[in-house]
Amino acid sequence: MQQDERLRMWIEQGNVTIPQLFFNSYKKLGIQDSDAMLILQMEAYHAQHIEFPTPSDFSSRMNLTENEVSQVLQRLMQKGFLKIDQASDSNGVLFEQFSLLPLWEAVIDCELTIRNKTVEATEKEEEGQIFHVFEQEFGRLLSPMECETIAMWIDQDHHGIDIIKAALKEAVIAQKLSMRYIDRILFEWKKKNVTTLADVEKQTKAFRSPTQSIRQGKEQGTVKRVPLYNWLEQRDG
Repeated sequence: MQQDERLRMWIEQGNVTIPQLFFNSYKKLGIQDSDAMLILQMEAYHAQHIEFPTPSDFSSRMNLTENEVSQVLQRLMQKGFLKIDQASDSNGVLFEQFSLLPLWEAVIDCELTIRNKTVEATEKEEEGQIFHVFEQEFGRLLSPMECETIAMWIDQDHHGIDIIKAALKEAVIAQKLSMRYIDRILFEWKKKNVTTLADVEKQTKAFRSPTQSIRQGKEQGTVKRVPLYNWLEQRDG
């Protein structure tokens, strides 16, 4: 058989597309390798428009007997990964078909659960590190009251870790390193709906310009220094 002939035969057979998430998740879902192979075969039959292959059909392609195939099908249905639906053709004739939709939904749920756990673990790690960051800036161990204050910022006020770090940085720049000062910054930011680092940057730019330095004229080349913004002097209105 010539090379182009073999290639044409390969292409004409078509391709079976299986979600990558399935390969990542099927073990976690308790699906055995033989079950997974039958699922792949089922998708291959579906690509050939064979919607309800028999145990004999599966057995002819797999190293499983018809009885073993039946056991796999029953196992998948018992676990809720496979169901049998009724459909009708263009002439209104009813027929049965396998549906793997419950499996794909389970695969997505499994992946989302894994990702959520990863996010939660990352957040917990960041929360644990924030106390160490404060201790580094304060140059000492935090008191139980100070630890409780930080915990309240996270749990009750729902400030993000990045926002708390930004408030700490603001206090360091202003040389007013105290929990009261940082709490006031967070209070003002929450009141102004500051929830991202981009929002923080807008706020600090608005308050610092032109408080860092102002040129009084090119001829003199002088720079007027004015105090940094004092969050404790912030007033409503």
